[in-house]
Amino acid sequence: MWQKTVMAVALAAACAGCMSAEDRRAADEAKCRSYGFTKKNDAFAECLQRIDLDRRAELRSASASDPWDRPILYRPIIIRPQPK
Repeated sequence: MWQKTVMAVALAAACAGCMSAEDRRAADEAKCRSYGFTKKNDAFAECLQRIDLDRRAELRSASASDPWDRPILYRPIIIRPQPK
C-alpha cells in the first residue's frame, strides 16, 4: 500500500519538475478558481498557500520514506575508570 503512495508522490514530483513555475502557478490559480474563489482577495491567497503547503508536505513525506535518509543520532558513552 505505501509503495503505491510513494510511487504516486514520486510521479507527481517528477511531473512537477516538468512544469515551469509559471505553469504551476497558473494551474494552482485555475484550481482555486474552480473552487469558487476570485482573484485578489484573502480567500484566494489562502487557497494558493494551502496548495503550496500540501505540495511541500508531499515532498517531505516522500523523502521521509527513504530508510537511509535519517538523521544520525549521537549519544556519547562516558566510561569512567574503575577505582582501585
